This record gives sequence, structure tokens and C-alpha cells, in this order.
Amino acid sequence: MKNIKKYIPLIIVLVIAGLGFAFRENIARAVRGDAYVDNKIFTKQLEKAQKSGKDAFPQLSDKVGKDEAEVILHTSKGDITVKLFPTLAPKASENFLKHAKDKYYDGLTFHRVIKDFMIQSGDPKGDGTGGESIWKKGFAVEPTPFLYNIRGALAMANTGAKNSNGSQFYIVQNKDDQSKQLGNAGYPKPIIDAYKKGGYPAGDTKYTVFGQVIDGMDVVDKIASAETDDKDKPKTDIKIEKIEILKDYNFKK
Repeated sequence: MKNIKKYIPLIIVLVIAGLGFAFRENIARAVRGDAYVDNKIFTKQLEKAQKSGKDAFPQLSDKVGKDEAEVILHTSKGDITVKLFPTLAPKASENFLKHAKDKYYDGLTFHRVIKDFMIQSGDPKGDGTGGESIWKKGFAVEPTPFLYNIRGALAMANTGAKNSNGSQFYIVQNKDDQSKQLGNAGYPKPIIDAYKKGGYPAGDTKYTVFGQVIDGMDVVDKIASAETDDKDKPKTDIKIEKIEILKDYNFKK
């Protein structure tokens, strides 16, 4: 008890400092707006990411970490195994996993398929205009400098409007080297190397990346090669038969 007492002043100082930081952030949000504060936070995170090695970017490993989830998309063209990143993209991950448990995605088609770009699904209407989140309303993009639209990335589709994430998602299929397009944008070195294998860098920070294919990219390529109509919809339906959750995640409320 005596040992604990001597640290009480230090604990009080740390708590006050933490409260002070939260208070300053809330004041900044009130005065300058969420976008200003979020950009500052993102900039600090980016500075950290730029100094980080490959291990800091979970997409670059096929192993499923203790704070990650894992699912299999059983499609009519084969299986696609994906790991999810609940700590980096909590809203998108929770939304996807809950929909999967509720069988929301079962039987839905890949309604938009563009070879050398991506494959898209998650719309009950099957035409790109439908779907909703588990909260019955749209939610915001979750940008992080530790997740990117590299080949095999799983990301939320949206309309471009604020808070327009619903149920639709896409998997990046492009195989072409994208590293030369990155210029001096401040991308971390491990991600620049990953983009040499393909991807969609134009989608970074605009769409929430929340997963990565760790097995079954051949199936993604097969789906992307399907013959499509003038609206990029496969002429023969390609469906998600079901989504199997191999490793779940407990979202704390």
C-alpha cells in the first residue's frame, strides 16, 4: 500500500494530462471542425507510418493476428479467404461481420465487375443502388495510414457523399504496377513496394479498407474476367453462396 501511495501524485498528473488532451481536442473540434482535428490526427499517424517497417502494415502478412478476424467468402466461382482489421477499421469490420452472421450477404451477386480494377458485391438489389448498414444508416470513412487499396484489399464502397457506407464492398483486383503513380505523396516504403504488385491508390482515404485477401486471389481474378454488360454486371450471375466466419472478434460496447 505504501508503494502505491508514493505513485499517486504521478497517477493524478497523468490523468489530468490525459483529460487536458481530450479537452483540447474537443475544443479544437468545436472551433475548427471535425475535419481539421481528424486531419491533424491522421498526419501524426502518417508520420509514424512513414518511419515504420513492413510488420506495421497488417495487409502485408498472410498470418491472422490475435486482434484480427477471418472469413471465407464461398462464391459460385470458388472460395476467397479474407482477414479483417477490427482495430484499424472498427465500424466497417463490425458491419461486415454482423451482416455475415445474419446471412445478409448470402445469395447476393457480384453486381459490378471491372477487369484490372475490382469486383463489387453486397447489394441486395443487385444493381448498386441498395443495401444498408447494421445501424440502418450510413457511416463515415475510416482512413488510416496503415491500410491501403493494394491488390487484394477489401474495402467499403460508397457514393462519395459523407456517411454513405452501407453494405456494399469491393475487392481490389488490379495487377499492374501502381508505384510510379504515388509520386511524392508520402507513402510508406513497404506500401510503395506492395503497390508494385497492383492496386487502386486513388481510393486511399476515400474508401475504408478493412480487410485483405490471404487466399483465393485466383478466384478474384476469375470473377474479374467474367463477361459483362454495358453496366459492368456479369452476364451470368456470380454469387456469394455464404460467408463463413473462421475467427470472430468481440467488439466492446
